[in-house]
Amino acid sequence: MADSKVETIARLAQWKVESFGPTTPYKRSDPFKMGIWNWHLSVEKNRSVYIRLFPEPSRVSKEQPPIARFVLRVTTAGSNRRPYISPIHERLLRTSDEFACPVDINFLGRFVVDVEFLDLKICPLNGGEGTSIWPSDGMMRSLAIESTLKCLSRMLNEAIHADVTINTADGTLNAHKAILSASSPVFHSMFQHDLKEKESSTIDIEDMTSESCMALLTYLYGTISQDDFWKHRLALLAAANKYDIVCLKDTCEESLLEDINTGNVLERLQEAWLYQLDKLKKGCMMYLLDFGKIYDVRDEMNDFLRQADRELVVEMFQELLGVWKTT
Repeated sequence: MADSKVETIARLAQWKVESFGPTTPYKRSDPFKMGIWNWHLSVEKNRSVYIRLFPEPSRVSKEQPPIARFVLRVTTAGSNRRPYISPIHERLLRTSDEFACPVDINFLGRFVVDVEFLDLKICPLNGGEGTSIWPSDGMMRSLAIESTLKCLSRMLNEAIHADVTINTADGTLNAHKAILSASSPVFHSMFQHDLKEKESSTIDIEDMTSESCMALLTYLYGTISQDDFWKHRLALLAAANKYDIVCLKDTCEESLLEDINTGNVLERLQEAWLYQLDKLKKGCMMYLLDFGKIYDVRDEMNDFLRQADRELVVEMFQELLGVWKTT
C-alpha cells in the first residue's frame, strides 16, 4: 500500500499514514532499516490508539536482540492541535508484544509518526551491559587513536621527515627528535642543549642491536607488537632505565613478574636489583623463599652468590633468616 513505506534519514524514521479509521483500525508499515535491524511500525485502535515499534523477525534480531532508546512523535494532518510527543523509551524489543505506546490524542484520517532513535544497543544473550552500535565519545577517541598510530607507524617505517639518525651496534635507524624528546627527558636534554647530538642530529645507542632498538622506537611510536615486546623485554628495560622512560620501565617490570620460574628467577632478581625494581625483587624473593623454590636452584645459587652484588646477597640472607624464624 502507498502509506506503508517508512522514510529514514540519519537516526529518524517517518511513517506517513494516509487513512486510518473505523474501516481500517490496524495498519503496519513495510520494513525499514535502522542500525543492523529491519523494523516495523504499526498503529491500532482498541478503545485507545496504540503505536508499536518492533524488529522484523530474523536471525539478526534473534541472535543480537536490540535495546532501543527512542522518542515517538505523532502529528495529525490538517489540525492545529499540538503533536503528541512521548517520553524517552528504552526497551529490549524482540516481538510486537513488547512495546505499545498509547497515543494521547483521538484522531482519524491522516497522520505522521516520527521515531527518533537516540541509541541502539545489542543486548548480550548471556546478560550484562548492551553494546551501542553507534560511535560514542569513547569509540571516536579509539578511532582517532587508531588513525594517529597508523600515521606514526608510517612516519617511522618510511622515515617521513625524519630528522635524527640512530647508530646502533649493527646498523643505523631514522627517527624524529620530537617523538624522542616527548618520550624521554634524556633525549629531550640531548636536543635542547648544545651537545653533539643536537649539532649532528645523531644519537649513538651502540649497546642495542638494530632489532632491539627498533623495538624501542616502535614502543615510543605506539606501534610495538606483543611478540616484539616479549622478545626484547630485557633490552627494553635497560633502555627504559638509561633514558628515563618510566612507563616502559613499569611495563617491563610487570611483564617480567608474569613468568618467573626456576630457570630465570635468579636472573630476574639480579635485573630487579640492578634497575631498582622493587615489585620484581619482592616477587623473586617470595618465589624463592616463601614458596621454597630456592631448593630447586641449589646448583645455580652458588654461581649467583659469587657474582651478585654484596648488598643483594646480604638482603637475601636476611630474608631467608626471617623465613626460618617464622617456620
